[in-house]
Amino acid sequence: MLKAEALNELIQVLGKENVVTEHEELLSYSYDATAAMPRQTPDVFITPKTTEQVSEVMKIATKYDLPVYPRGSATNLSGGTIPIEKGIVMSMLHMNQIIEVDAENLTATVQPGVIIQDLNDAALEHGLFYPPDPGTVKTATMGGSVSESSGGLRGLKYGVTKHYVMGMKLVRANGDIIKWGGKTVKNVTGYDLTALFTGSEGTLGIITEILVKLNPVPESRKALLGVFDDIDKAGSAIAAIIRNKVIPATLEIMDNITIRTVENFTHAGLPVDAEAILLCEVDGYKEAVEREADLVEKILKEQGAVEVNVAKTDEERDKIWLARRNALPALAQRRPTTVLEDATVPRSNIPHMIKAIRQIADKYDLLIGTFGHAGDGNLHPTILTDENNKEEMERVDKAVEEIFQVAVSLGGTLSGEHGIGMAKAKFLPLEFGEAGVKLLKDIKEACDPDYRINPGKMVRRD
Repeated sequence: MLKAEALNELIQVLGKENVVTEHEELLSYSYDATAAMPRQTPDVFITPKTTEQVSEVMKIATKYDLPVYPRGSATNLSGGTIPIEKGIVMSMLHMNQIIEVDAENLTATVQPGVIIQDLNDAALEHGLFYPPDPGTVKTATMGGSVSESSGGLRGLKYGVTKHYVMGMKLVRANGDIIKWGGKTVKNVTGYDLTALFTGSEGTLGIITEILVKLNPVPESRKALLGVFDDIDKAGSAIAAIIRNKVIPATLEIMDNITIRTVENFTHAGLPVDAEAILLCEVDGYKEAVEREADLVEKILKEQGAVEVNVAKTDEERDKIWLARRNALPALAQRRPTTVLEDATVPRSNIPHMIKAIRQIADKYDLLIGTFGHAGDGNLHPTILTDENNKEEMERVDKAVEEIFQVAVSLGGTLSGEHGIGMAKAKFLPLEFGEAGVKLLKDIKEACDPDYRINPGKMVRRD
């Protein structure tokens, strides 16, 4: 139980209205978007509004030896915000101010609770945009996105979150406030701490302010949908597009299970008999977009697309991407539990990875829909199951392990954008080896020797 003295000190720092202890309310903060994870109900849920309050909370947590779990919108899919040792869940949603959009320096400074779409809306007023585009862009927070180094649909051309973070303010486990980075294009002073803390999944410190770079909004864009009766042909088309020196803003793939499910959910007019579809968008100057769109259409047909649809209006374009963004919600309706994984391989190995996923699905008698960011090799095999069926969940666990073994064997990685959290921690030796995992632990213990911040995620205390 949380000591009365600790609770009183939290109330003094935050105000009673920002400290929640009712059990029924606390239950909801023992979950995030990840399925079938161990969890604890926290002792207390708090909502600080300033960096200084976060600092004081960390001093209280140190004084009373309490774990602290930072949390945004909890849309992550690796168990990254689930408490496992009770303690304090710290929501960053009240720290939601866009501090500045600096059009001259192409930067924005935001608090961690800012919703990504809200930043894009503010940047658009200056003719700018923030390129990282996770599927949950309308609900995910900047703090969570930076902590997970999330990717998204525009990763092929524009990169992922880590390519846009220029600096941050952060509170350490002992309450110290530190700040580094800045608006200069060149900054190589000291260790690259911005890179270290981006993607650290809230395990090294609590981010309270973020400086990101912005891009000018492209003048024009055009979307295309290629229909294939063979997954290998779709894979060949991906490679051919890149080989012809076209770098689309987005290049997505959906397999037949996903196509059928999404069409039933959205009625977007998807071809339900297709083995696979590729969804592509090119952007830039109008003349270049027209030329690249024509070239992509030609390549898709040469590589065996049985049909290519080019969006002629913004409404048609939006309909294509609405279908893609609804892939996960649609799949999630088919079974009680959705296990969405994040296997990433070199894009040349996309067909091999998809075939392996199908073989694994057959081997363990599981329903798996696959979609993802084909252009950058990031696939999302989505296992549709029921966590109340223990025997089936045992098969799911075996399937997940084999999926990651195949991904790594193909030169891939455990995570392209979802992070490690609890869900994938046991697989880290597959990619890094024991010595690599030991180095991760050494970094954790240098920054947070008591494993106070988000314990049990990525690396665990021996």
